[in-house]
Amino acid sequence: MAIPALAGLLLFILLPFATALVLAFTDLRLGSPLPVNFVGFDQFLHLFDNPGFLRALLNNLLFALIVVPVQTALALALALLLNQGLPGTVAFRTLFFMPVVLPMSLVAVIWSLIYAPGSNGMMNTFLTQASFGLWEARDFLRDPIFALPGIMLLSIWQGVGFQMVILLAGLQSIPQTLYEAASLDGAGRRQQLMHITLPQLRNPLIFVMLITTILAFRLFDQVQIMTRGGPDNATTTVMYEAVQAAFARQQVALASAMTVVFFLLVLTVTWLQRRFTHHEREVA
Repeated sequence: MAIPALAGLLLFILLPFATALVLAFTDLRLGSPLPVNFVGFDQFLHLFDNPGFLRALLNNLLFALIVVPVQTALALALALLLNQGLPGTVAFRTLFFMPVVLPMSLVAVIWSLIYAPGSNGMMNTFLTQASFGLWEARDFLRDPIFALPGIMLLSIWQGVGFQMVILLAGLQSIPQTLYEAASLDGAGRRQQLMHITLPQLRNPLIFVMLITTILAFRLFDQVQIMTRGGPDNATTTVMYEAVQAAFARQQVALASAMTVVFFLLVLTVTWLQRRFTHHEREVA
């Protein structure tokens, strides 16, 4: 039964990574009539002398450091709210989850319109009214300060519903007898949250944080559609730089080196996250 899964792992993960690893040690360029040569670690050395790639690494790390905890905290708050059994819970759960099923390309186009420059842009209009006229209209996606936070806001809005559904399922699996016993002992809502809810949600929280971290490092669609890495590399990412190197500049070997470094970075981050969170197994 495990053969199809192992075959998929081999064909779609191990084999592409091995191919990229081999190409990273060459000077292969698409369309070049010159023979392919073995260049050792030259491509990797060139990477870390490339300001664009270093900025892409920094942007990826910054994006993950902000989006993962904020999105997880917001998803937990929404899950706790929907778990109260209030009227309209099903409708709100559907509403919050709806952005998850929308294609990222469509979401990016919609938010590009929201971030439209000038006083008539939706976001500028909202901020002007919320600040009682103190806000000055900006071109968010062409501003080095606001471009990356704008993409972060989009990503949080689009992905929070996925985390919310998983955490809501975790909340609904917590035995009510635990809360009843805590109430009899005089525990308030805050104490129940800290000593019952969060410990019981440990495994779902670890899962959603791991998945969100991996997705955060894979940031590409929003950048490609909304900013194309600009302005001044303010929103460029490793995935975007790799695609540009491979298909725009036809530097396949350099792009392969980028993907190898990127894979090892994501693997290290997820391993460290896993190492320090200690996923607990449930005993039946």
